[in-house]
Amino acid sequence: MFFQLVGVVGLEIHAQINSSTKLFSGAPVRFSAPPNSLVSFFDASLPGTLPVLNKRCVEAAVMTGLALNCAINRKSLFDRKHYFYADLPAGYQITQQRLPIAVDGVLTYSLLGGKKRNQVMRKNVTIKQIQLEQDSGKSLHDDVRSQTLIDLNRAGVGLMELVMEPDMSCGEEAAAAVRELQLILQALGTCQGNMSEGQLRVDANVSVHRPGEPLGVRTEVKNINSIRYLARAIDYEIQRQIDVLQRGGTVQNETRAYDSKSGETLPMRDKEGLQDYRFMPEPNLPPLILYEDNASLPTGIDACQVVVVQKIKEGLPELPSVKRDRLVQTYGILPEHSFTLVNEDGLVDYFEAVLKTTKKEPRKVIGWVTNELLGHLKQEDMSVCQSPISPSALAELLELQETGHISSSVAKQVFQKMWRSPGKTALQITQEQDLGLVSDTAQLHSICQKVVDSSGNKKVLNKLMGLVQKETKGRADPVLVRAILQKKTS
Repeated sequence: MFFQLVGVVGLEIHAQINSSTKLFSGAPVRFSAPPNSLVSFFDASLPGTLPVLNKRCVEAAVMTGLALNCAINRKSLFDRKHYFYADLPAGYQITQQRLPIAVDGVLTYSLLGGKKRNQVMRKNVTIKQIQLEQDSGKSLHDDVRSQTLIDLNRAGVGLMELVMEPDMSCGEEAAAAVRELQLILQALGTCQGNMSEGQLRVDANVSVHRPGEPLGVRTEVKNINSIRYLARAIDYEIQRQIDVLQRGGTVQNETRAYDSKSGETLPMRDKEGLQDYRFMPEPNLPPLILYEDNASLPTGIDACQVVVVQKIKEGLPELPSVKRDRLVQTYGILPEHSFTLVNEDGLVDYFEAVLKTTKKEPRKVIGWVTNELLGHLKQEDMSVCQSPISPSALAELLELQETGHISSSVAKQVFQKMWRSPGKTALQITQEQDLGLVSDTAQLHSICQKVVDSSGNKKVLNKLMGLVQKETKGRADPVLVRAILQKKTS
């Protein structure tokens, strides 16, 4: 029966290594530099030039492998992968086809599930391998003049190719896995992960089958440049393949591109004639040897000249999953709030900085940070570091509320005014606009009496409290008001 068909998704991800120079040459790496301004003789593949391996790129790959629980190969090899394309001057790419730098890893990612989407579901995807390789140049097609222009700035930039096994079943899972990987890479500093600048490029291998049966024919969806589009492209492709099979057709083994405007995947080229890349060992690079620790170094070798795995392991930062667990344990916040904090660059530091200078409970502070602050930032498309309200300024506002100087509704008004008038403190705004809590008993008695007299229904206490707050513009002390109204209506 056809309804049993389910999607199977594997990913190939190219992550641009965060390095100041290229993988095998000293040419600098910089986004949007003038065309062909960052090209060494080796990048242009001039005769007689030789590759020199960039140590920083090797360390980045090892660090990434360790963070993804991979086995790090103490010996890995470089290979030539031959194909002829205008933006690949040498006619081959240097990669690691036979023996990559890292293998057999696991990426644990989490999804929010359940009816209210507030249950954290953890899933694993196997990392088959991580390999070092060169990027190609860029072809710019000029349709007006019917010509193709080549920019070799990107040629030779260091990449890590991460191959994920087909352990996922839908777009949402793939998107969550890539987002988690992006956060890990950014925490490590091994890749900036900016998808709009091509620093993280994802190809999805998608097929459908009935559980328990062999995997179906797969298509490869390329050119996916955002996590949101990744989920949409995969879900569209799964549904397309199910529709094809239900109509009695067969799924073609082909490469497809995702069109974000139409939300569809479109055929690019079929994979019938499987390309022979004629892999061969790279003759100009010896095997890459890594050392476990300083004790395993051969005599006479300077530790600065080699890559020592133990040293990199000791320098690993706090990873996103550990950070989320720590936030939940330390502050008693909900797991879904820990996701919001960690997923937004700089928000954890902001939240913890606020907590340092206020006595307010973390569970109350989190609402201000994830609702008020983040809501305003998203509305104006700003990052956390651009916030006009500093952590200490927000802490001062929360202290005023906590110590009973202002009500919660006034605190929100003050927040709005602080957002529009950076530099003005919560105390200044409260004093200038006379927003402090009204605690004068005689004054409150008179206001409450007025409200009770004019209100038809004297039994609805909350309604009466609302009318008093309206009368005082949210400045009445709610505890006092409730006590006075209870006396007056009893």
